[in-house]
Formats: sequence, C-alpha cells, structure tokens
Amino acid sequence: MPKPAGAIRIFTIAGINVFLHWSWALVAIIQIQFRRETYHNPLWAVAEYIALFAIVLMHEFGHALACRQVGGKADTIMLWPLGGVAFVQPPQRPGAQLWSIVAGPLVNVLLIAPTAALWYWSRQNVSSPDAREFFLMMAIVNAALLVFNLLPVYPLDGGQIFRSLLWFFIGPIDSLIVASLLGMIASAVGLLISLRMGMTWMALMAAYAAWQSWNGFQRARTFTKIAKLPKHQHARCPNCSAPPPAAPLWQCGGCGQGFDTFLTGGACPNCGKRFDQTMCINCGQSSDIRRWMMVPQTSFVSQRM
Repeated sequence: MPKPAGAIRIFTIAGINVFLHWSWALVAIIQIQFRRETYHNPLWAVAEYIALFAIVLMHEFGHALACRQVGGKADTIMLWPLGGVAFVQPPQRPGAQLWSIVAGPLVNVLLIAPTAALWYWSRQNVSSPDAREFFLMMAIVNAALLVFNLLPVYPLDGGQIFRSLLWFFIGPIDSLIVASLLGMIASAVGLLISLRMGMTWMALMAAYAAWQSWNGFQRARTFTKIAKLPKHQHARCPNCSAPPPAAPLWQCGGCGQGFDTFLTGGACPNCGKRFDQTMCINCGQSSDIRRWMMVPQTSFVSQRM
C-alpha cells in the first residue's frame, strides 16, 4: 500500500514496511518527561518508552504474519501515539479474519511468561531500583495492552474478534453493523467517563474508537446498498468468486469519473484511460480484468463459510 501520510519508513522485515508517524516523537517527549521522575537516571524513561513500542510492534507483526498465513496481504505497519496499526487485508472469510485478529493479542499472551520472569528475576538479583522498575513496567504494560485490546469494543481487537465470530452466523455485513453500533455506544460511555474523571489520554482513545466505529457503520451501510445491486453474471472475482455489481462503482484515477469497468472492458468512458487491474468490491483484492472472465460460474462460496 502507499506510504501512510505523515510517516517515515524506519525499517523492513520479511517484506513488511514499518513506518513511524511524526506525532510519535512529540508524544514520546511528553511521556518521557512525565516518567523521568520515576527513575534516578532519565535514560531508563527513554528505554521504557522504546520497549513499550517494541511490544506494540510485536503485537502488530502477529496480525500481519497471521494475515499472510491465511493468504491475505499485509506489508505495512505504522507506529503512532495511540499504539500501532497493521494494515492487513485477509481473505473475506470469517475464519481468516478471526485468525488475523486473534494473533495480535496471542503475542501478548506469549510475552506474559518472559516479562513476568524478568521482573521476578530483577527483584531477586538486581540491585538497581531503576532496572527493577523498568522490568516491572514491561510486565504491567504487556498485560495492560492485552486486557485493553481484548475489550469487546470495535475497532479494538476484542471488538473485531466479536465481529468475526458473529460473521459465522449472520454474515459479514450484519456482523459489522452490530459490532460497530456496540462500539459507538461503548466508546461514547468511555468518553463521558474519561472526561468526567479528567483522563485526557483515555478520552482521546475513546474518541478515536467512536470515530472508527462510526466509519465501520458507514461501510456496512454502503455494503448493504451494494449487496442489493444487480450483478454481472458473466464475471467472477478470481479471489473470492463473487460476481461484481452492475453499477458505476469504479473510479477513474485520471479524471475521477465513475464507471462500470465490466461494461467498458476496463476503460474509462470519459477520458479513455485503461485499467488492467480491477478491484473487487466484495473482498478488496485487485486482479487482471481478464482473469475475472475465467472463474467458473458455479464457484461462488458464501462468505459465512
């Protein structure tokens, strides 16, 4: 995917580009200044903040690698003040979605034993109070991230796990509607409580969750409208086998005109620009338009499977 806006690439591992948003540095300065009073040596506060994001990064790599394992696309991770985001595109199946989400918190579960062991070891064998505080915070941070991410609030991992489980029973669209609506309600409650208690950081997190839940709800409404459109019966997506809608839902990257790529053979009727790759409205994957015509008519599989 394109480089995230306002971010710089810091390294690449296994084909996954890791970006750092500029705001990360700003919040890092504030957080380090806040925590430095806890340590005798302020460098420990710096190490603590870096270690926190190392745990976040491992969590996001869990998402990305699991997504690839089920045949999805994942090549970008961005670190920013509210944690990390793995840009993953798993296949549009509930099982694939579920594993891609569960793998992130699973990393934190696996880190419980080593972080707790290091904290216990430091209590028995390390004389430096700064080192003991550092290892204690790593154990607390990892456990806190696990618990927080498993809250059943969309778009947190817990909310997306809930949505994936619902998907097995009520399908992709209705499951997103239910999860996003509950996410908006829970986020609104969390925002009010955070503001009342003066917890600015938690209020920002709740506001972000409410915004993302609203976006999820809007996507579900759009999918509902698209699902009701007539379909091209002569074409199937090579990835998910769904027939494409017979409507001008593809936008020309040259002139911005909307058009039905399957009526024009991949050419914009306004400016004539050709597009060999066509994105599936159903699964989000792009394929050569010629491959759409080669998928057997009987190969469509329900997304509830």
